Amino acid sequence: MTIPEPRPYTPRAELRDVTLRDGLQLTAKVLPTALKVEVIRELLAIGVPALEIGSMARPDLVPPLADTLDVVAALTPEELDRCWIWVATPRHVGMAAAMGARRFQYCLSASDSHNQANIGRTTETSVAAMPEAIQTATDVGGSIQLCIATAFTCPFEGLVDPSRVWAIASDPRTQGAEDIVVCDTIGQAIPTQVNDLIEGIRTSTPQRRIVFHGHDTWGLGVANSLAAINAGASMVDGSLGGLGGCPFAPGASGNTSTEDLLFALRPDWLTTDALASLVQLSEKVLAELGEPNRSKTAQGARSSATAFPWVIGQDGASG
Repeated sequence: MTIPEPRPYTPRAELRDVTLRDGLQLTAKVLPTALKVEVIRELLAIGVPALEIGSMARPDLVPPLADTLDVVAALTPEELDRCWIWVATPRHVGMAAAMGARRFQYCLSASDSHNQANIGRTTETSVAAMPEAIQTATDVGGSIQLCIATAFTCPFEGLVDPSRVWAIASDPRTQGAEDIVVCDTIGQAIPTQVNDLIEGIRTSTPQRRIVFHGHDTWGLGVANSLAAINAGASMVDGSLGGLGGCPFAPGASGNTSTEDLLFALRPDWLTTDALASLVQLSEKVLAELGEPNRSKTAQGARSSATAFPWVIGQDGASG
């Protein structure tokens, strides 16, 4: 009797690794620029299709990301074509574009309180500025995403009315965005909530790719990501070892783990050796930062269950 291999998770979705942006926001230590560039190239070589590699946030407020433009300048156009930069104003887009960036994630919050804390302006002000940001990106042949933070709950206001998110997604001023990123910023959403909001966006707003950005604060990061995919999202965000959090959102903890998402999704490029390389890279980055590894898959890969092919052997190779 032949035992069949487990079938891949369907529907399929891509993973974007956000270690070098959202993952670094709360770290006490700063990764050297050269190491960031090395991590980017290793992730791309392993097969990760998209990365978020930095932020145009004020360097004094988010010191670990102060060298974002230096990172951008060190990459080739081909590498930058797979890398996204967090922006919050048209000026941010222009500054990043001048260094070669062509993929921009324009972020605002569904709740005014978080938008004020995170960006220093009302949500309406951010929405009103988006057409200029879209035009700036278009002028350099780039693409821009609409990123809606606190789409489910706000650390200051509590539950967010889904109609607020749908209104932003449907606003004519945001419709030049090629993608919409829906963020469970503080990781308090549950799968049914994620399903309903993503379905609403898919059916009642302009058609575009939907990206889900989840956090694992309450242990539902992978479950929420799978619910988002089932509802229509075709990309999900994760970070190595579950690193991350928002400095302007009390109660936020790490992102959903890249390793955990990939182990669940099983994209075609994820071989046992590729997962082993990701786990080893994650361990290297977390050791450099002095941060714990929150990935259950990474822990499992280091287990003694050697009959399981995804377990990493003593020599660093997969089982």
